[in-house]
Amino acid sequence: MRLTRRAFRRLVQQAIAELHPEVLQVLDNVAIVVEDTPTPEQLGRVDLDEQVTLLGLYEGIPLTERAGYNMVLPDKITLFRRPLEAATSSSGELKEEIKTTIVHEIAHHVGWSDADLEQLGYA
Repeated sequence: MRLTRRAFRRLVQQAIAELHPEVLQVLDNVAIVVEDTPTPEQLGRVDLDEQVTLLGLYEGIPLTERAGYNMVLPDKITLFRRPLEAATSSSGELKEEIKTTIVHEIAHHVGWSDADLEQLGYA
């Protein structure tokens, strides 16, 4: 499946609007951006098996590791458009994958476990 950049961004906005309220409340000072593919530097920051495709990436300091952390640039979640499109076959499926990816990246930001994600319905 392939969308225009504008259509993909619209789908991202819809996906964010549909997130569980508990997820939305922790998005303070976190920017969500869209890139076509990960850069070599971004790929170098993660330890992925060669068969795993990077759909999203959290960059920042997790809340669980902060002390005296204020007046700083936002943390960032990057969604990778081409890999997300390649992993899905319809716009509805793509929107669900975008939501799942955002929530999993937020989990890195706040320190949620797989059990926490399951309780919110995103496991």
